[in-house]
Amino acid sequence: MNWRLPMLMALITLCSIGLLFTLRPGGGSQILVAVSIPPLAEFVEAVGGDHVEVLVMVPQGASPHTYEPTPGQLSKLARADLYVMVGSGIEFELSWMDRFRDVNPEMRVANASLGLELLRDDPHIWLSPRCAMMLVENIYSALVELDPKHEDYYAENRDRYLGLLRELDEEFSELSSKARIKKILVYHPAWGYLCRDYGLEQLALEREGKEPTLRWIEQLIEEAKRSGIKVIFTSPQSGRRGVEAIAEELNAKIVEIDPLAEDYIDNMHRVLEALREALGVE
Repeated sequence: MNWRLPMLMALITLCSIGLLFTLRPGGGSQILVAVSIPPLAEFVEAVGGDHVEVLVMVPQGASPHTYEPTPGQLSKLARADLYVMVGSGIEFELSWMDRFRDVNPEMRVANASLGLELLRDDPHIWLSPRCAMMLVENIYSALVELDPKHEDYYAENRDRYLGLLRELDEEFSELSSKARIKKILVYHPAWGYLCRDYGLEQLALEREGKEPTLRWIEQLIEEAKRSGIKVIFTSPQSGRRGVEAIAEELNAKIVEIDPLAEDYIDNMHRVLEALREALGVE
């Protein structure tokens, strides 16, 4: 009986050592990756697959302008291996990234917008499929740097997802080339990157985060009439403050699109269909 206990202890020790060598950075069975917004969660999951767990700091339905992380989120963030920030100037990151680094000094931070030309006062860089491709490339690089052993796995996943984004890019380019109307009317100016990359112009009711003045509304109504605009885009975050009256004046349809939807590919297909009507494409 006496010889069995040392052997059992030795076996437990060997198993423990083997387990330690199979764990990811941060001590879990997966890499824990934090992101600011839901669309980036899809990008990370698409590339990281089974090797990542994603923590979304601004949950679906919340606003990056006002959201404050819960104690539970901060507790989990303290165990994160990597934070993928949008890097385009969203208010949430400007307010919280320094504090997140204090919560987890060992956490690596990657800028998904690295290498992209940013627009002033528009952080919604992910809403252009062309920009989204670079975000995915940067996420891939960050994962490979952290977990080089699975580089081939990440590359295969990246290439598969980039194929979906290229299809979207081609569809938006084709739609723009057929557009009879080249301007879109929106409440919140979230579509600057999409318009820039596909030859469109955004007319926004809201300016610098402030509700439109009566004079600005009158100017936009006149411009919308001249351009033949018959669709107004709103979002769940901005609501429809005063939009109904403008829509009635223009005899226009109100279409709600969520720029922060977590199902990015499906959501951008919804954007395509909405733009088809808004741009007068048969």
